[in-house]
Formats: sequence, structure tokens, C-alpha cells
Amino acid sequence: MTMPLTMRAMVLHAPGEALRAETRAVPRPGPEGVLLRVLACGICRTDLHVVDGELREPRLPLVPGHQIVGEVVACGARVAGFAAGERIGVPWLGGSCGDCDFCRAGEENLCDGAVYTGYQVDGGFAQYCVADARYCFAIPPGFDAVQAAPLLCAGLIGYRSYRPARAARRIGFYGFGAAAHILVQVARHHGQEVYAFTRPGDHEAQEFARRLGAVWAGDSSAPAPVALDAAIIFAPEGELVPRALRAVRKGGRVICAGIHMSDIPSFAYADLWGERHIESVANLTRRDGEEFLPLAAALPVRTEVHRYALADVNRALDDLRAGRFTGAAVVIP
Repeated sequence: MTMPLTMRAMVLHAPGEALRAETRAVPRPGPEGVLLRVLACGICRTDLHVVDGELREPRLPLVPGHQIVGEVVACGARVAGFAAGERIGVPWLGGSCGDCDFCRAGEENLCDGAVYTGYQVDGGFAQYCVADARYCFAIPPGFDAVQAAPLLCAGLIGYRSYRPARAARRIGFYGFGAAAHILVQVARHHGQEVYAFTRPGDHEAQEFARRLGAVWAGDSSAPAPVALDAAIIFAPEGELVPRALRAVRKGGRVICAGIHMSDIPSFAYADLWGERHIESVANLTRRDGEEFLPLAAALPVRTEVHRYALADVNRALDDLRAGRFTGAAVVIP
């Protein structure tokens, strides 16, 4: 295909500002990189945290977006495993040092030298992007680009959050957005009971959760109807941590899945006592993608997506911020 010299992109210049539509030069890949024609890019709550200034180390000006499905256009000299014309996925983790104690232990998600797509390196709210091929994934057959995009963060980090709760018989999801609507399908496949806690009064999300197989759905301010074995908090609200602790049984786990959360209020030691656990999940590893994407294809996971044109990214971010849709939002350049 003929390679254009320029492309359209939505660019963040300062936290708290709307993204600006710009014409930019099409980037060129380095030796380990691939150039992709972006087919679809999911919109994630982490994008909101970047745009709103809650994550404080963006490389500006910045093209956000980190759930990218693209067609390989060109490969760097040292790229192996991908070829022009293939569809591949680009996740949040854009690279790591490869040499620190964390990387050598397979915990590259904790690497202090890691870089992140749509945060320190330009992402997918554009017609083209480059990515380090070593951190990309093949897209399984059976997923079109739009359906696959939410799997690359909502799915992958959701799956990493779910892994400590795989043995739970009864599991609660606090916040029923893109990640939860994927993970409820995985949990139901494994025979688990899912209890969905939504924004107070969000009856649409509650009905959506029941339709996907949740055995109960209600307000996050309500007590759990049964003692839970585990709870995953997807919503970025610290006040949910004490509520989730009170919802899980002795020995239960509360897993904080977000990259940003408001401060956790003080709570009684009795809520934690009984060997209850609080843990956080940070970023993702390549192993998460290698495990989750084949599983998502085998089940199969079906994502509910709401499509936005590239020029409408700011509206999509506003809709996500206000909770105006169920499932996931996807930008199509």
C-alpha cells in the first residue's frame, strides 16, 4: 500500500484540556518496532485519568489511547513474529527495561523503567501509531477489530485482577463497566456466582449485569446479599474498599483493579480482621495476554461496544466520565 506522509490524530497538550485535532507526520518504527494502521482503539478509564491529570507523568504533547488493534504496515529490522498485513494488538504496557529484578522475575508490570502506551509513548487516537513488537499480541481469529479492542486493557488488566479470585465461589464486582462486563463472562464460564455493584440508581447497568449472568445486581451503597469470597473494585472510588471488606467473608480478598483511586477512608480494624486481604493490581504483563486472549477466543467473550469517530473522542470521554453507556467505547479512525 502507498504510505501517506501525514495522518489525523487527537492530541493532549495539557491535563484538563480537551484533545485537539491535528495533522501529524506518520511515525516511523525503530528496529524493534512496528508501524500500524489503526483499525480500532478502545477508550479506557485510564485514558480519563491521563486526560484529567490524575496520572501525573504523561509525555506531552501526547496521543492517548492504549487498547489498539492495528494492521501491520511496516516492521523494524529486528522484528520477528509479525509481518505486513497482520492484525495485532497493542496494550497499556509499551515496554520495560528487561534487566531489573522485577523484569527478570517476570514482573515487568512493576518495572520502574517501564513505559506505557498513550501515556509515555503515543497511542491509538490516530490513524497510525508505532509500537514495540515485543509487547504486542496477535489477535485471535474470530474477533473483528472493534470487538477485540476492549480486550487489550479492560480484558487484560481485568483478567489480572480476576486471577487471585479464580477460586472464589461468590465474587463481587464493584463498578460494572468495560472490564466487569468481560470478566462476568469468564467467571460464569467457571461456574462462579457474580454479584454486581453499580453506581446508585444505575438501573441500566444493573439490568445489563443480570443479562450477562450476574445472579444479583444493586447499588454499591447496598450491603451484599450474601457473604462474598472475593470482591474486585473496578470503580476508582476509595470509599468502596471498606464496603467491600464488610462484604467478604473471613479469609476473603478485596482486589483493587484501577491504576488510580481516590483516598481510602479510615475503617474499623474489625472490618479487616479475620485474615481478610486487600491487594492492588498494577498494569499487566505479557503473560496476561498470552493466557487471556486465547481464553477469550475459546469461550468466546463477546464485548458490547459503542462506536465513535476519531473526531468525536472528546465526546466519548465525556460519555465515559458520565456513565452514559454500558460495555465499552471504541474509536474508529
